Amino acid sequence: MRLTMYRHAIGIVPDDIDHMGHVNNSVYLKWVQEAVVRYWEKVAPSEAVTKHLWVALKHEIEFRRPTFLEDNVVADVIAEQVQGARALFTTVIRRGEDVLAEVKSTWCCLDAGSMRPARLAKDIVSRFMPSA
Repeated sequence: MRLTMYRHAIGIVPDDIDHMGHVNNSVYLKWVQEAVVRYWEKVAPSEAVTKHLWVALKHEIEFRRPTFLEDNVVADVIAEQVQGARALFTTVIRRGEDVLAEVKSTWCCLDAGSMRPARLAKDIVSRFMPSA
């Protein structure tokens, strides 16, 4: 299965809302984590999912609009680059056509047994990256 963009539905719960009446900034990181991991689980073969884990190394978030409890929100995830054990993902969080936040994330793939960085096989990378 080749899937260069993954759309992840986001459920907003009352605990996501802060004292200002909108989704707390820290919740966006939870959403990005969920969306990237679900993308991996959808695209990668089951044996690769079992053998590998992903950890976030860096997130850069640009907040554009507040998000509220009743909003219907999705996260669109795109794999921008895979090099060695590292991958760069862009996650765009949207309410309809409105971009609420854009997140650039650097992730490291780990071997689930040793917990050490693991390079992905080319055939797995090609499932994310059209030119791989």
